[in-house]
Parts: sequence; structure tokens; C-alpha cells
Amino acid sequence: MTQSRPEAQAHQEAVAFPFERPSPFEPPERLASLREEGPITPMVYPDGATGWLVTGYSAVRSILADPRFSSRRELLHIPVPFPLMQEMRRPADPGMFIRMDPPDHTRYRKPLTAQFTVRRMKQLEPRIREITEERLDAMEKAGPPQDLVKEFALPIPSLVICELLGVPYAEREEFQRSTAVLLNLESSVEEIRATIVSFSAFFARLIEAKRADPADDLLSGLIAEGELTDQELSNIVFLLLAAGHETTANMLGLGTFALLQHPGQLAALRADPSLIDNTVEELLRFLGIIHVGPLRAALEDVEIEGRLIRAGDPVTLSLVAANRDPARFPDPEHLDIVNPATGHLTFGHGLHQCLGQQLARVEMRTAFPMLFDRFPDLRLAVPAEEVPMREKMSIYGVRELPVRW
Repeated sequence: MTQSRPEAQAHQEAVAFPFERPSPFEPPERLASLREEGPITPMVYPDGATGWLVTGYSAVRSILADPRFSSRRELLHIPVPFPLMQEMRRPADPGMFIRMDPPDHTRYRKPLTAQFTVRRMKQLEPRIREITEERLDAMEKAGPPQDLVKEFALPIPSLVICELLGVPYAEREEFQRSTAVLLNLESSVEEIRATIVSFSAFFARLIEAKRADPADDLLSGLIAEGELTDQELSNIVFLLLAAGHETTANMLGLGTFALLQHPGQLAALRADPSLIDNTVEELLRFLGIIHVGPLRAALEDVEIEGRLIRAGDPVTLSLVAANRDPARFPDPEHLDIVNPATGHLTFGHGLHQCLGQQLARVEMRTAFPMLFDRFPDLRLAVPAEEVPMREKMSIYGVRELPVRW
């Protein structure tokens, strides 16, 4: 029998979004218990809205592919407290295509798709190897101990995405600092507003410079097409820049931490370098750096696995729970690079699937083997429990990873 709105679920109490992890590599335990009770759970949002938390793999995948669920920002509710929560519930600014539905989403995303094909990303591989080699040389010259995040995990994707977009790497401290403020769930309203103003000025200067002196990069190409306003260009480049370095940087840092804490898996990779593709996919599934969302809202009444989700209901999809669903993955609680559980949803699914997923894969397939080849005795420089985690950031990972060799 179909069941309706969250407030009608007398037999199942609505939950607030769980956020605390029992250990660096484990999702909140509450997510697993909710998934066992059912793939879709009534949920109360911090702003008082009622909606749904989806933890089952099949249900998450179905909703991601269903056009009856919207990504429009004005329809969404954020599942964790956030200072500008009410201001976020207005239509996305021009160019912010990840918070739009077709046809607006299609208009912005389509010109970018050709820039992020598998073939194009493979062409970047030699340059990614050069960048990785440069970072390893710098680490070796400086000597241990080093913070792997600062010296390796963050610079590699930052340099790559800067070169691809045409953003001067010399400006990295400004955009990295600004991105960190915007992704920090505990940033103040004043910090967020000041950062938005600063970022807008940064991109305005960049676009002006590219108009005067275009180069062989993505931003110059978009400007040359002449179909986008400066505001649209600014927001598109912001999205690609923020996503292009934050997500991969955290996968490199957290992935290294995970391999160091699973020495049997690391030994298997060292013994058989051909396992690197398996390793990347399994780390993506196992670690779950996207731990808040994605978010959707129902555009009409939709029945999913016995639940009736009403038009207007907000929905939070838990990728970390879906990627550990035993109904889809055998032995999902264990990291296994030899027999990886393929089909993870870390990059999403459907029309909003991550645009830069192939770039992220190439960066990880390159960086992990080169790191462990250069430093075969790499190890933590502090006890594992002292490694600081990004628990209050919208992208999960390690804040610092002190290592020695």
C-alpha cells in the first residue's frame, strides 16, 4: 500500500540528517540503520520543512535519473544548518547550471561537454604526470615530514584545472581560500557575503584579461563564442574551478589516508599496478566525499519503492549510504581493490552526472601510483586518530595529512 507525506507516517518518526561519523572512513551509523528499515525515510529539515531522506541504492539511482525531480535551487531545502538558508531558496544566478533543470541546464552544460570527454582527458595525462612529478620532486627536496594535502593532494588538481580553464595558478591562494569559506557549513553570513563579492571581482578581472589577451583555454573559447554574458561566464568558471580542485584534492588526500590504513590493499596495488583502475573506483565508492546530498524536489506526485512523494516535497539523497547498500554491493563495508564493487554513484547519475568525472579519474590514476612509487615507505607522521577531518565541510576529506618516509 502506498504511503503518503512524512507527517502521515505515524509508524515511523521523521529524522534529522545524521552527520557524525564513527571513524574517518565510515558513514554515520544511523544511515545504515535507516536503510535497513527502508530506502526512503521521512525527514525534517533545519528550516522546518518536511521531506525525505533516501538511503537505498536503487531509490537514489532512480531519483537521480527521473526528470520529475528538480534540481532548481528555489525548490530545494538544505538538510544541515546553513547561515544563508533562506537566501539560497531563490532561482540560481545565470550560469549556475547545477542548480537548474532543462532547458536552462542543457544550454549551459552542452558547450562544456566536449571539453571533458574521455579522449580529451587522456590527452591531458602527460601534463598531469609532469605536474605530479614536480610536486613529488618538491616534497623530496624539502624532506619529511610534509602535509600531503598542502604539498600534493591540493596542488595537483588545482594546477590542472587552472591550466584547463585559463585561471592563473598564481591566484590559487585567493580562490582556494574563497572556495573553503563557501564550502564550510559553519562560515558566518558576513564571511560568505564578503567572499562572494571578492570572487565576483576576481572573475571580472579574469574575463577582462582574457578578452584582451585570449589563449588556448576553456574560458577564452567560451568568450570567443560570444553567447554568454560576463555573469554567466563568471559563474560557470567558478563552478568548474571549485569542483575541479576541491573534490579531487579530497579524494587524493582521503584516498592516501585510506590506503595507508589498509596496508593489505596498498600491498596488493604495489604488487600489481594494473589494479589502479580498480583502486580508484573502489576508493570512490568506499570513501564518499559527497556526504551532504545531492538535493532534489518533486515536481509532481511520484511513487518510489512504495513511498508516495508529493509534489513540492524536498528530497535528500545519501550517496554514502547508497554506495554501502548490501542489496547492491557484496560486502560493502570493506575496501577491496582486487574485487571492487562497480557501479557506485559518487559522480551521480542522469543528466546531472559529474561533468569532470573523467578528469578526476585520470588525476587519481596518475597520482596514486607515482606517490607510492616515489615513497615506498610512506607512512603517517602522526597517529591516525590525530588526522583532522573536514566533517563540517560540504565536501568531506582530511584537512591535513602529515606524512613521512
